[in-house]
Amino acid sequence: MGNLNGDENVNRAWENIKENIKTSAKESLALHEWKQHKPWFNKECVDFLDQRKQAKMQWIQDTSRNNIDNLNNVRRNTSRHFRNKKKAKRKLKLRNLKLTVRSTMSGNCIGALMTSRRDTSLELL
Repeated sequence: MGNLNGDENVNRAWENIKENIKTSAKESLALHEWKQHKPWFNKECVDFLDQRKQAKMQWIQDTSRNNIDNLNNVRRNTSRHFRNKKKAKRKLKLRNLKLTVRSTMSGNCIGALMTSRRDTSLELL
């Protein structure tokens, strides 16, 4: 029983040391947040990546057929999720582009009509 408390104390002490090192590194090195280059990448994507990493670590520790199948399924689901996110972002971008083109063309058409009306009104005089 005393041995378990000793292990818990060591683990707790190690966690405290690890957090202190991380905190002091952030403060002294002035680490900054990385820019996001993929606007479709969100918290849900990070969760999929963590799940894939965990499945890979489980497979590395035990290369059973069950773990291999699990890793392949998680990889497939992660790739599918990323593909769908990219596709949705492209569709949104395309829709916005179409709306911009329509509004620009409408503005040009109205401008052309106004110009043609001015020209005809001048000819009538």
